[in-house]
Amino acid sequence: MEKNKYQNLVKKYTPKENVLGNGVTAFIIGGFMGMLGEFLIQFYSYVFSIPTKEASTIMTVTLIFAGCLLTCLGFFDKWVTSAKCGLIVPITGFAHAMQSAALEYKKEGFVTGIGANMFKLAGSVIIYGVCSAYFFGLCRLIVMGG
Repeated sequence: MEKNKYQNLVKKYTPKENVLGNGVTAFIIGGFMGMLGEFLIQFYSYVFSIPTKEASTIMTVTLIFAGCLLTCLGFFDKWVTSAKCGLIVPITGFAHAMQSAALEYKKEGFVTGIGANMFKLAGSVIIYGVCSAYFFGLCRLIVMGG
């Protein structure tokens, strides 16, 4: 088959993505996730009578645990198809990436399976996050003068 004909055929049958609708959905779900995080901070701060800084750490752990648990139970992937990036961008998406890689390779053992493959996707997020934090910290140091 000719290359142009093949590309036209692929274009014809490729599903069209609703960018505006997906953006609005991600915005709403992401906003809900932010509200949930803030609710958890206020809840933990009130219940345990601790400062909000410590409560925010507990909130982060709670969201990571929820992301991992929902991945293990098989709900997270189904919800992401509806919620789009509203669930993937927050810390729950990072937890999902780590947990799904661990689940996928668990049959190969702890070291060569889970240990070697858990950071495949998350490793790039970690390395670029650390490098960009260093870069922007250095920029702030230069601009602010110490």
